[in-house]
Amino acid sequence: MKVKGKHVLLSLVCLVLGFIVTFSYQFTKEEAAQGKVTDRQWKKEFDIRNQLIKQNEKNRELQQELLAKQEKVQKIEEDLANKEQEQIYFNLVEDVEKYRMFIGEIKVKGPGVAVTLQDASYVPTDVADANNYIVHESHLFKVITELYISGAQAVSVNGKRLTHNSYLFCNGPVVTIDGDQYPAPFVIEAIGDPDVLMPALYIKNGVNDQLVQDNIEVKIEKKVEIVMDPILQAKD
Repeated sequence: MKVKGKHVLLSLVCLVLGFIVTFSYQFTKEEAAQGKVTDRQWKKEFDIRNQLIKQNEKNRELQQELLAKQEKVQKIEEDLANKEQEQIYFNLVEDVEKYRMFIGEIKVKGPGVAVTLQDASYVPTDVADANNYIVHESHLFKVITELYISGAQAVSVNGKRLTHNSYLFCNGPVVTIDGDQYPAPFVIEAIGDPDVLMPALYIKNGVNDQLVQDNIEVKIEKKVEIVMDPILQAKD
């Protein structure tokens, strides 16, 4: 049989077509093999997915817990703010009472000290000025100032309670206190801690030493209770 040209061409086309079919089949087989998910891989993905779900649930629980704690903190802050307001009001009331006490509007009582100042019991006959042996307002000022500095809450002289605008001055043998005249001896009473007030008066070179040096007789006593009536009293 004589082979013609068209037979050769047809054979070549069949050969190429067979090669293409074979290559396609092999390629598809390999792709399928690579894309196949094994049971182990599926189980691993399933476990990871479950872990993510559990983690999301845990995150939601933590968020709820955080919100609850934030609400609790907010409640505590509100309570603290209310307590601070209560403390502010309490301090204001204390301040008002303290100022009323200082200006003598309320009755006060408590422990304290009594300082008695007396003219010198002996005055030499040859002295040039007998005024150097009597009590002056400057002596009263020294005692009163030291008592206030040491924490006295209220002070009186011969029963006359002092206020923030009290005034004292000598008028002959007497001392005028807020318009009223008082002779010696002068009893200065102060309500406060006696364990603080008394040492303050006895400081070396302090008030007591200065008074003694000025020939003033000084007596300092601790008092268990001193009572001072308000200055502004209701009239009957």
